Amino acid sequence: MKIKIGTALALIAAGSASPAWATDTFTLEGFGAISRGLGGAAVSLDVGPAGIMSNPATLSLSTDSQDPDSNSQLLIGLDMIAANIDAYDNTTGAKAASRTHSRNRGPYFAPQLAYIRRSGKFTFGVGAFAQGGLGSEYGKNSFLSNGLSGAPTGLDISSRMFAFDIPAAVSVKVNDRLTIGGSIDAIWIGLNLNEQLQADQVGSLIGSGRVSGSLGPVLGGIPGLDAVHFGLTRNSFLLNGVDGWGLGGRFGFTYKLTPSTTIGGAYNFETNVADLKGRATLTAVSTVAGQIPLTGRIRVRDFQMPARLSIGITQRFGPQILITAEYQLAFWKHAMKNINVGFEADAGGDINVLLPQNYGNQNIVAVGGAYEMGSVTFRAGGRFASQATPGDTLLAIVPGIPRYHASAGLTYKVGKRQAIDFAYSHAFKERVSNDVLPNTSQPISITHSQNNLSIGYRLSL
Repeated sequence: MKIKIGTALALIAAGSASPAWATDTFTLEGFGAISRGLGGAAVSLDVGPAGIMSNPATLSLSTDSQDPDSNSQLLIGLDMIAANIDAYDNTTGAKAASRTHSRNRGPYFAPQLAYIRRSGKFTFGVGAFAQGGLGSEYGKNSFLSNGLSGAPTGLDISSRMFAFDIPAAVSVKVNDRLTIGGSIDAIWIGLNLNEQLQADQVGSLIGSGRVSGSLGPVLGGIPGLDAVHFGLTRNSFLLNGVDGWGLGGRFGFTYKLTPSTTIGGAYNFETNVADLKGRATLTAVSTVAGQIPLTGRIRVRDFQMPARLSIGITQRFGPQILITAEYQLAFWKHAMKNINVGFEADAGGDINVLLPQNYGNQNIVAVGGAYEMGSVTFRAGGRFASQATPGDTLLAIVPGIPRYHASAGLTYKVGKRQAIDFAYSHAFKERVSNDVLPNTSQPISITHSQNNLSIGYRLSL
């Protein structure tokens, strides 16, 4: 009955989540407030039921650390994310600020929900977590909404991507030193997108063979073509222009080298999500004929979250102090080579566009420490990452560029069976510039900083 309740709660959370802004490109920098307070480190220590998202093998550590009279834990939590994003025209100095222009955007909220239960050497778990996302909202009146002529189009420039993960996991305590675990995950990805390409960007894409279909020559032949706009957005907290379901998963281990030293590792598979499908409007903007909208069906092909390898070590100094360090390698190079869009107009004709991204693999180091003092545990951490987003393919609507984070957190135990976890992390301002076609017409720079709050309630049952 408890497992059924946990599964039901996971599905409810999946249906009620709002989007989260990601900080390791598109992915959150940690799951649960314990990990977040330690800079996102999680694979070699007990981070509670949220460990189901980082290393399922740690679930055995979590049940081992509970009240001896208890054999299960419930986590209910929430991430609250506020991003500060600005785009600049490096030629004119014009600024486009990403703010809350509609119900479609932040501040962003992401749920944390997990239930784990021990049965002998096995620990089973189910959860529902935001895996990551992105969001920008530049509105309709910035320089990003102008055509090549400089004339305003009044068309919206914005984005929202949300990846939601529902894992089912098992962990096995092989012996007093070794635990192993794995999960199979249902993955849902939803995407809103309002993107405008100026006429020279369209020409560059056509010239480089990145546009195909019968509508390509039609667009290229429109007199006075100024811009082309793709609109695939539903202005709602929950609904998206396109979405799709698929599978993911991970496996991992922990091993006690000594009673006070634990190593751990995990591998997250690249997701296998179906093409994201929905309705869209393709609008050609002409200085001669005005705006020419075409409605139709659209799909974003092979949009995936990357594989990730994590290796960590945790050292305890007595019962009160621990230090942990972790290295992660996110395989963005394979997952994000292009944004592949296909559009079929209701009136006939189609167009396929490949927007180059060419992300690089991302190297990440997370470090953290904790000090337990009675019923309160204090935490602090840092996170340092390489830049995955190349400057020459930067899109203003996809500025997943922060690299450095500082975090702090605490846990307050309420008796033996209840605990409240809290963490705050700050992503320091990062700037990336792009001055080449096809992803920008004019030289631009994007800056992005961010504040994240995470709170969780854990109950031993």
